[in-house]
Amino acid sequence: MVRTILVIGAGKSTSYLLDYLLKKSKEENLQILIGDLKPELIPSEFANHPNCTVFALDIFNDEARKKAVESASIVVSMLPASLHIKVAEDCLLLKKHLITASYISKELKALDEQVKKNGLVFMNEIGLDPGIDHMSAMEIIDRITEAGGKMLLFESFTGGLVAPASDTNLWHYKFTWNPRNVVLAGQGGAAKFIQEGTYKYIPYQKLFRRTEFLDIEGYGTFEAYANRDSLDYREAYGLQNVLTLYRGTIRRVGFSKAWQMFVILGMTDDSYTIENSEGMSFREYVNLFLPYSPTDSVELKLRHYLKIDQDDIMWGKLLELNLFDHKRKIPLKNASPAQMLQYILEQSWTLQEDEKDMIVMYHKFGYELNGEKKQIDANMVVIGENRTYTAMSKTVGLPVAMATLQILNGKITTPGVQIPIRKEVYAPILSELKTYGIHFKEYQVPYLGYNPDSVAG
Repeated sequence: MVRTILVIGAGKSTSYLLDYLLKKSKEENLQILIGDLKPELIPSEFANHPNCTVFALDIFNDEARKKAVESASIVVSMLPASLHIKVAEDCLLLKKHLITASYISKELKALDEQVKKNGLVFMNEIGLDPGIDHMSAMEIIDRITEAGGKMLLFESFTGGLVAPASDTNLWHYKFTWNPRNVVLAGQGGAAKFIQEGTYKYIPYQKLFRRTEFLDIEGYGTFEAYANRDSLDYREAYGLQNVLTLYRGTIRRVGFSKAWQMFVILGMTDDSYTIENSEGMSFREYVNLFLPYSPTDSVELKLRHYLKIDQDDIMWGKLLELNLFDHKRKIPLKNASPAQMLQYILEQSWTLQEDEKDMIVMYHKFGYELNGEKKQIDANMVVIGENRTYTAMSKTVGLPVAMATLQILNGKITTPGVQIPIRKEVYAPILSELKTYGIHFKEYQVPYLGYNPDSVAG
């Protein structure tokens, strides 16, 4: 009997997901259905596969969406996080398992009781971050606690970066995932975490100036800024009594200080629109945020406003983005400052076809065992192949695909709206990921505890 897997949305993170499922399709008797708003953009190696059917699907067309869900044995939603709820409600009504790589929304969490009653698995946060971070963390935390250890510290950092060989700009950064999420990073409330038993809060306007430094063997030094609400995962990870809990985003050193310029200027604001944005030059866009002067140039006003010397590397980073070009135009109607900034950055930060991205993940585990304080550091580095088969696509898509097959085959059975923190989920997936070169190196290091030079001081 043929089993159908419906994949809704086939964006940047689906190349490895689709490749994995189609390679398994013959032995697992699978038919892959891909519903996307723009099916013509699906690569031919997928669209023309004998076990794949591609069709146009507008997620806001309720009848078409429900029909697609009804035809499937299991559903994978790779839509933006805010749209999962529509698919989830269909899956609940039609009794289909659901997999997403996104954070669980309040609306989705509210379905938990009904999902459990119907014996369904709604697996979320099963990509990279969230996803591999949860699974790799819980594998080591469970190992420590099962040995009788008491967790004292947990820090976790992830970054989607450009690989060293493709690092060709002064920012040491290119977009490897949704650019909008990069531009809006850190907004929506203060970053929250706990350090040595003390609660810490970093407001958005200070977020990119409070960074912690990390060293990854073979790859050099990186910086990290605080993520969202780190305290969200205390209960899920069983770390209610831990003294330090911190999650952060990794960038190359110097990125955050430079990004702070955009924050100060107000260019990352997404709360209002610029009425005459369409056709505005890059130079005119920059001038929107600067004081009026009948004599000073845009360049001079900006350097004075941000207190940047002409020989400062920060100035070079701004020039590299062509920010003062009066010929380059922004084609967006009624766009917000953040949308306009995103367009400008995409002109400089888009990976070329043969360029490679890089994923870096780094965990710190502090614990007490037999009266002695110990620490494990673990890191993972994955390099992409090219612009299509990226490390981001690999580390997001493969866990989603593996979880889908595990659930379809009855290997993951615990019902509910959940994240991958149980051994039933993480053990087989982490084991299989190793065969694809996705694995952690662990180091037993002296327990450092509180670091007065870090963000958490």
